[in-house]
Amino acid sequence: MDWRARLEEYLRPRRAHVDKALEKYLFYNLPSPRILPDAMRYATLSAGKRLRPILCIAAAEATGGEAEQVLPTACALELIHAFSLVHDDLPAMDNDHLRRGQPTVWVKYGEAMAILAGDALFARAFELIAEQARYSPPERVVQTLRLIAEASGVHGMCSGQVEDILNEGQAVSEATLRFIHTHKTGALIRASVLSSALLMDADEPALSALDAYSRALGLAFQITDDILDETAPTEQIGKPAGSDRAQRKATYTALFGVETARAHAQQALQDALNALQGFDERAEPLRWLARYAVEREK
Repeated sequence: MDWRARLEEYLRPRRAHVDKALEKYLFYNLPSPRILPDAMRYATLSAGKRLRPILCIAAAEATGGEAEQVLPTACALELIHAFSLVHDDLPAMDNDHLRRGQPTVWVKYGEAMAILAGDALFARAFELIAEQARYSPPERVVQTLRLIAEASGVHGMCSGQVEDILNEGQAVSEATLRFIHTHKTGALIRASVLSSALLMDADEPALSALDAYSRALGLAFQITDDILDETAPTEQIGKPAGSDRAQRKATYTALFGVETARAHAQQALQDALNALQGFDERAEPLRWLARYAVEREK
């Protein structure tokens, strides 16, 4: 059995576990507010990759834990990711009409409801991290809370988005491009890996290795996104093909061309795999996920 088949066998039950938990966490039996819970579920429960919660679970397993021990935090990371996509797609940002092959939240529910749904998803995520205290010592939950907050805000995703917007149509250096990618996408991927390692009380060598792994993985993932946006059709990737080029975004394909971008992605993959050399077979899913990040088709 090759790594792709083994990864799919690994993912199937864990995706189902995450999806069931997300449905539970996003159930609201309230007379008010109307529409908002529906928009939140629509944004989150569509056919996403669930990469971030799966990374959280895989890192927990690699450091001696189990999925159930980190499930609230894993789901919180998916809610933050969903919030970022909802706001990303807005007319003031990327003005996208399709996400995962379906109308984006603002197209289906309107701009105001999309903004509020994103805000509510972000707030719900931190409620779930607080729930992590049922499974983990409070001091580890506080460390995880800070890590994820930093990855989401001015030290992470938001600063990457700002530089992404400000550099549209500009000639950028590789350093600027790398900053955009490692903050806009890589910061939350890094937090997905390190959060469960913190919750499992991993030692410093393990944390350092997982930090290196997650940084390389985040870069590899975003470079591959750049390549797919340039080379894959809309029906394959579930969003408008060529949208980065149309908006004159700073991307690896724009700066280096497709083939050199592929070489950068392969180097990032190798860096990620090298970082895991000190881990045993429990880290195999992390290795498979790194390969998937580069070899995926959507």
